[in-house]
Amino acid sequence: MSIILAIESSCDETSVAISNNGKITANVIANQTIHQNYGGVIPELASRVHQQNIVPVIQQALLDAKVNKKEVNAVAFTRGPGLLGSLLVGVSFAKAFALALNLPLIAVNHMHAHILAHFIDDPKPTFPFLCLTVSGGHTQIVLVKSYSVMEIVGETLDDAAGEAFDKTAKILSLPYPGGPMVDQHAKLGNPLAYKFAIPQIKDYNYSFSGFKTSVLYFIRAKEKQNSNFIAENLDDICASVQHSIVNILLAKLNKAAKELGISEIAIAGGVSANSGLRAGLQKMAIQEDWRIYIPAFEYCTDNAAMIAMAAHYKYIDQDFVQQDVAPLSRMEF
Repeated sequence: MSIILAIESSCDETSVAISNNGKITANVIANQTIHQNYGGVIPELASRVHQQNIVPVIQQALLDAKVNKKEVNAVAFTRGPGLLGSLLVGVSFAKAFALALNLPLIAVNHMHAHILAHFIDDPKPTFPFLCLTVSGGHTQIVLVKSYSVMEIVGETLDDAAGEAFDKTAKILSLPYPGGPMVDQHAKLGNPLAYKFAIPQIKDYNYSFSGFKTSVLYFIRAKEKQNSNFIAENLDDICASVQHSIVNILLAKLNKAAKELGISEIAIAGGVSANSGLRAGLQKMAIQEDWRIYIPAFEYCTDNAAMIAMAAHYKYIDQDFVQQDVAPLSRMEF
């Protein structure tokens, strides 16, 4: 039996989860609404709010799991990648908690955790499988060979798909966070109303910088002709942008799956909550005879349950770190 307390603080969510022998018994998330005033996450503000949230969130997680802190067997934390100031709050608290109770420390790669979120609930993928990991900061196709052996076979060469969603929202003056707002409007629009530049990148890699520029120039040109263009066509713009991004993502995923001979397919990361991506993956699964795995919404965005799940397998392997461990804003996959 192992009871693990896990902390996630890589960006602007302060989250703490408890796992009991691999079963998640608590997953508490405190969001930071202050960043809505600025249209994006302000790192210094994020780290300060983490300091305010960390103790009450831990207390609530222990209460939800009906666990006393003296029953905890190990402490896990996100080491990176992420905002250094935010990571520092979680890492420092984890080290202090572990030191006070003489507990082992488990350092978790944030991107590994997104993938291993698929092992929180049933059905679970079987190895090997491909995971399209898509967020505001990352876009990767990962060949997952085991709980600890993963290989990036494709990734973005510049901007992430999530950033393309967010920048589009900013161009359209939609409130932060923009990605979910684009998704909401896309449900009401025509996905074939407008076409944008599709990047021509070799292998399984992605690029979204040119796509973002295409959207920007398209909007500017249309606004010169009609100053009310965005207001009059918002749903169609969002639907067309989302349709394009989803098609770009799934085309490379399909290419990788065919050439690598893999039919176990998963998606993870914040953008995996996007309704268009989920629907597109389900449609492609029928066409290609895939078995697909889509995490519950609460495990798509940053959360400590995925950190706890990754830590569970590290605990089995006795994969611990020392007290001198430091957070890493950039971390080797």
